[in-house]
Amino acid sequence: MTCLSPSHRPPLSRVVAVIGCDGSGKSTLTEDLLTHLRMQGPAELVYLGQSSGIIADRIRSLPLIGVPFGRYLVRKAERAHSKKTTAPDTITIMVIFLLSLWRAHKFRRMLALCRDGIVVITDRYPQAQTPGFYFDGPGLGAVNVQNWLARKLAAREQRLYQWMADHVPALVIRLNIDADTAHSRKPDHKLAMLRDKAAVIPTLHFNGAHILDLNGCDPYSQVLDAALQAISVALTTPQG
Repeated sequence: MTCLSPSHRPPLSRVVAVIGCDGSGKSTLTEDLLTHLRMQGPAELVYLGQSSGIIADRIRSLPLIGVPFGRYLVRKAERAHSKKTTAPDTITIMVIFLLSLWRAHKFRRMLALCRDGIVVITDRYPQAQTPGFYFDGPGLGAVNVQNWLARKLAAREQRLYQWMADHVPALVIRLNIDADTAHSRKPDHKLAMLRDKAAVIPTLHFNGAHILDLNGCDPYSQVLDAALQAISVALTTPQG
């Protein structure tokens, strides 16, 4: 785990991040927040997960790589972080790195929207405190990298995540939920993965960002009202 000091950059005055374990209600909340914010002015929703499906499509389109093999490579990369004792092969390392590059591409798009005066709601947000794609941290930081190429890419990836983490949102809304409830809502997700997320996500500090912790098990109307009130304050408070 890498502990970072608070960012010296001023917070991104138009960016609100929503984070939480699968099943916490992130997707529903981000969509509803976007609807409310668009009543007040320009607003956009940006998904800042690794978007493995898009990378899988790119890989499958390469010559000599079929659809099943492309899907296999991405699944292998997503799961590699949980196998720290076994070094992933070079192809897996490259796929993990590509997933991080794609996340950074979307992050730059978010920054461009912010510069254009648009309020941005993000579903998930990259961080450099704890490695692992489960937690939106560096993917290679959570695997056993041994050869020179893997070490070089891991160092580059870590710098990339530190750069993203240095851009602190005006507000982070964190939806907390226990793993069993999350699993009852997302039975297709592995319980072990949900337990990892439910345990780690509450510990993330997002480089000193202002964090609003909400209970994902509370009545949704209460969660939405609390989020809207906090956003109203965050977007009207001078940053610096």
